[in-house]
Amino acid sequence: MAEQQLRWGILGAARVNDKLLPAIVEASNARLVAIASRRAGAAAETLQKHAPDQTDVETLDDPEALLSHSGVDAIYLPMANEEHAEWALKAINHGKHVLIEKPMALTVADIDAIEAAAKANNVTVMEGFMYRFHTQHDYVKELLDSGKIGEVRTVKTAFAFPMKPARLYRINRDIAHGGGAMWDIGPYAVHTARLWFDHEPVAVTALAKLNEHGADVSLSGIFDFDNGRYAHFEMSFEHSRRSEYQIIGTLGGIKCHTVWQPDTEPALVSYWTDAGEEETVSLPAANHFNREIEHFSDCVLSGKAPFLSMADARGNCAAINAALQSAREGQVVRIA
Repeated sequence: MAEQQLRWGILGAARVNDKLLPAIVEASNARLVAIASRRAGAAAETLQKHAPDQTDVETLDDPEALLSHSGVDAIYLPMANEEHAEWALKAINHGKHVLIEKPMALTVADIDAIEAAAKANNVTVMEGFMYRFHTQHDYVKELLDSGKIGEVRTVKTAFAFPMKPARLYRINRDIAHGGGAMWDIGPYAVHTARLWFDHEPVAVTALAKLNEHGADVSLSGIFDFDNGRYAHFEMSFEHSRRSEYQIIGTLGGIKCHTVWQPDTEPALVSYWTDAGEEETVSLPAANHFNREIEHFSDCVLSGKAPFLSMADARGNCAAINAALQSAREGQVVRIA
């Protein structure tokens, strides 16, 4: 690959390109080659908005043309949730590496199919949880490894923002077709709930408020991680903006104040202990979108496995679907 830069194409003109497109442009080991969208002129508008100086980037009104583009090595896929599996498989079968915006897919079976296709075509695939590349979570792990708060017993996660008219497309279809809070911001709530335990949850109970389309506008629940260890999770389009988690241990606790951390601001992590220690640490600003692109590009160029594994994607999807089943049936659901 020329000058050890991964050549990227973007498949869709979604809002997340506000952050991802500049991240590809700015990464030293990446080069943006093309953008495609089914909406006529949308790819060109996206490029003009976010990187008007990138005059050599092709803008296409045909997604299929991007998949067959000989100058593209990797695809960033930010299409609608319910389209991720279909288009990821198309890209993989064209020999493209794929960074799939969360959620990777709506079913575990689809994730299994994506993994099998990736192995057959010898390409790299990763679910796009940008937040995991912020250094604040490394600091949280250091605190946990130090033993300051003892054994993790409870994790509490909350992700929300008030729905605005421009974002109603997120809740204009039912849950089965990718609509609602769980498939939109819920993957973060579930992922951060699972992150700090050493195995997957064994059961879940959840409640949801549905709109007229059958989409959840608010959902909350509890994962059982066995032996008295629990994760409380919530997501909503009816709450004020939040993206946070707390970890409560046998000797104290830790709070990550902002998971969706702006790259221009320092990150704040607080901890406290029963011994009387209490501190809020300001950590250096970091751009988790840039770090995600650099990481994925490096994995492809050097042949390394991505930080976020297919097993992790499978676990998150299984947990999400179990929570949705619990909310639908009004009972505790065991997770295989």
